[in-house]
Amino acid sequence: MKKAIVFVLGAALLLSSGSANVYADDLTKLENEVSEVMGVPYKWGGTKASEGFDCSGFILYIFDKFNLDLPRTSKAQASTGVYVEKSELRPGDLVFFDTSGNGISHAGIYVGNGKFAHSSSSNGVSISKLSEGYYKQRYVTARRTISENSYQKMISD
Repeated sequence: MKKAIVFVLGAALLLSSGSANVYADDLTKLENEVSEVMGVPYKWGGTKASEGFDCSGFILYIFDKFNLDLPRTSKAQASTGVYVEKSELRPGDLVFFDTSGNGISHAGIYVGNGKFAHSSSSNGVSISKLSEGYYKQRYVTARRTISENSYQKMISD
């Protein structure tokens, strides 16, 4: 029952992120993959839904669903792909933050409408706004690490 509630809440959050339709069947593949792990708890070093995720482990888990490879840590992930202006973000781009004061220490996957999916130490897998004070102040960069073909697969329903 708890998983069903988490799924419904996750789908509702994703749908509120700008999808035009209100039916779960109309989620993009990316939104669907994220909604399936909404609420999974944070676990430092975690890369499995059954055990929990840290931020980069969550990204690896989602990207693995699309047969995409990335380095293990958020700092290493931030040096892959190409730089993307914040105003040019599209779903599937990676966003990076300095939450420790020592450079990149947190990452998420942009899902559209100014929102990103991530595994936070306080909420586990969740959706946050780039405009939230905490993340707005700590935003560092964004990277596009996927091809146009992979992007099309992620945004299809």
